[in-house]
Amino acid sequence: MSDLPEFTEEQVLRYSRHIILPKIGAVGQRKLLDAKVLCVGAGGLGSPLAMYLAAAGVGTLGILDFDRVDLTNLQRQLLHDTDDVGRPKVASAAERLRGINPGIDVVTHDTVLTSDNAFEILGRYDIVVDGTDNFPVRYLVNDATQLLGKPLVYGSIYQFDGQASVFLPGPGTPCYRCLFPEPPPPGTVPSCAEGGVFGVLPGIVGSIQAVETIKLITGIGEPLVGRILLFDALAMEFTSVKLRWNPSCPVCGEHPTVTELIDYDQFCGLPAGATPAEAEHGVRTSVEA
Repeated sequence: MSDLPEFTEEQVLRYSRHIILPKIGAVGQRKLLDAKVLCVGAGGLGSPLAMYLAAAGVGTLGILDFDRVDLTNLQRQLLHDTDDVGRPKVASAAERLRGINPGIDVVTHDTVLTSDNAFEILGRYDIVVDGTDNFPVRYLVNDATQLLGKPLVYGSIYQFDGQASVFLPGPGTPCYRCLFPEPPPPGTVPSCAEGGVFGVLPGIVGSIQAVETIKLITGIGEPLVGRILLFDALAMEFTSVKLRWNPSCPVCGEHPTVTELIDYDQFCGLPAGATPAEAEHGVRTSVEA
């Protein structure tokens, strides 16, 4: 304990409920302050996720998003206000997060994540959290974190259903591709723009992602490794399903075939010219099948 850097008086007050909490304490809070976490997406999932990580004192919080705030976002994306419509999401997100906790470093990445920049951006962080709304980035983030050896906290939503899991790098623990080796064929999966999404739902799933991220940083509890948590908002039911590592997985299997990053836009079920949106109805169906 004596080797830990001293907290400032302001930090002691701000994080007092963590510092007195068994299993977190001063050691755990110091781990949070030293952690570097990247939130990929500043939308529905990214909003509660980033706000809770900022409040918890994650010292370096990266926010990656290329989109601008739209009026349709405000039903669920609480990082942004009405006055933010038209602004880059990373700008309004950074402003909100610094307002929550001016003592952390908020790093913005106003860019499209591609095979050309994924290693450079994701490589700066300890943990990557997937709050994206499209399959091309979802597969890219999974591949990149596996190849970089970074933990990935996964979450997704569609209509009234959500799901979350944690994918650790390397063989023996399942990754996203162990579940779904290839992206869905074009035109087979509906988007949230087509099917809608319950506004409260990302608040629940994004908060679960924040819980899992904090558990990974502090080393407490049992993370959702080898499990996927399914949530049905209408029935108010949580179901935990065991996942198995696939030895034939193209990324983390015994003989991986994906050894470099690929841009998946042409492979995924996104209508030509449409704005990429969450497409998790097909994912949920596949998990339960």
